[in-house]
Amino acid sequence: MNPDLSIAQAAALEAGNIILNYYKADYEIRDKGYHNPVTTADHAADSRLKEILMAACPDYGWLSEETVDSKERLTKERVWVVDPLDGTKEFIEGIPHFVVSIALVEQGIPVIGVLYNPVTQETFTAAKGTGAYLNDKSITCATKDDVGEMVILNSRSETRRGLWSPYDGTFGELRAIGSVAYKLGLTAAGKADIFASLRPKNEWDICAGNCIINEAGGKLIDLKGNHVSFNQEKTLIEPGLIAGDINAVDKTFNILTAN
Repeated sequence: MNPDLSIAQAAALEAGNIILNYYKADYEIRDKGYHNPVTTADHAADSRLKEILMAACPDYGWLSEETVDSKERLTKERVWVVDPLDGTKEFIEGIPHFVVSIALVEQGIPVIGVLYNPVTQETFTAAKGTGAYLNDKSITCATKDDVGEMVILNSRSETRRGLWSPYDGTFGELRAIGSVAYKLGLTAAGKADIFASLRPKNEWDICAGNCIINEAGGKLIDLKGNHVSFNQEKTLIEPGLIAGDINAVDKTFNILTAN
């Protein structure tokens, strides 16, 4: 196995175990911003991930949702891009739709991706050029020819805000699930046709999932039709995203950008 992938996978499992110690237990919750909670579990997992990954690869850069950003990462050839607990709202609500997300970026391209759901024990992994896997079984993006039969994994908050109302009846099913990264993993595994977001996301939300989608034979683009380059000074990716089977992404892009 790719040594960086082995390190990332071991780190994800350890962080997942830390998170499980807090799951449905007592912990502190505070808001980083409007409807943007962070918990003790986020910080504990982040600290351990940084300790493991940077000890193993001291020359790599670091970008994490829960670590104060340093522009030093922009000078590094390889950078870890991490979300220690993607799906914090779901974690707080006791819904098992959250993951540890670890990616390694090389010159803007995600070359390693690991997503680990500690409750369901699902581990999605990929290394550039070697395929994508769910619990060591090869996975591939899948889709239906008819858009009217496609299942799209979208955001619970976007659904609540009515952003998807214009597309009622266009797709087979709009299935609202929590973590962005988890949705990307499920889409790469062929458990849905498309992941789509109508709102901006940060690099750490999608980086590992982007690698896994790529290696599962799919693609991820923004709503301008561009592929995403990572380890940028501005980490917010606008205006939204689509990922999945290549043909399904193209069809969905045409629908979402028609107006």
